[in-house]
Amino acid sequence: MQSLPWTPLDNWRAPAPDPGRVHWLTEWDYAHRGLHGGNVPENSPSGFADAMARGLGIELDVQRSRDGRAIVFHDWELDRLTDETGLIGKRDAAAIGTIMLSGSSDAIPQLSRTLDQIGGKVPVLIELKSAFDRRTASLCLAVQRALEGYQGQHAVMSFDPSVSSWFRQHSPHTVRGLVMRETGHPALRSARKQHRALWHAKPDFLAYNVIDLPSRFAASQRKRGMPVLAWTVKTDALRKTAMKHADALIAELEKRS
Repeated sequence: MQSLPWTPLDNWRAPAPDPGRVHWLTEWDYAHRGLHGGNVPENSPSGFADAMARGLGIELDVQRSRDGRAIVFHDWELDRLTDETGLIGKRDAAAIGTIMLSGSSDAIPQLSRTLDQIGGKVPVLIELKSAFDRRTASLCLAVQRALEGYQGQHAVMSFDPSVSSWFRQHSPHTVRGLVMRETGHPALRSARKQHRALWHAKPDFLAYNVIDLPSRFAASQRKRGMPVLAWTVKTDALRKTAMKHADALIAELEKRS
């Protein structure tokens, strides 16, 4: 079977961004969930402060509280990272704000408070943890509200193409990315499905699993002018791969004592 002419189709369905819109993405390394380790938890104010002190951009995760606030937290459940149990989305923001992250003096922050902390000093990548369901729009709206008036460099991203699509329609000034991986997801090795996700999202950049690099799909988008950020870079070998096949790193970096 003859392969489809993917590049012309991509140029039509998901045009590459204006370089002036996305150039800043490639000028930084990003601390994955902040600079965490030891008694500094992931996605914590302390971890974000340490990342900024090292001159690193910040990548963080966002969930939606029951009352529609954007909460900086990775997991669906509270169990792994706190002494509480149950779904974070079943609690209101005020109650979540009293829950301490295990082994630390940090409480779970709202995105608005984290943005106040960052204050434009470094760029921030906000990954929306979408469940690929009808609640995606309400999560996007919560993030958009937290971002209102924020002047620092920032971007949103998600595995869910609907997130990028939502921001394209409702907040077109917001830089938006599509997070992708192939390993462990055989369906996403299908060129047709990869391109379909791209066309739905119409992103400004890709955040690609570093263990899937080099990737024919990622390379073709990079060649078109779409920045590729590699996640999660944890070793020197992966750093070498990322530096060869991507434009910026989202990395797990060791804390300095």
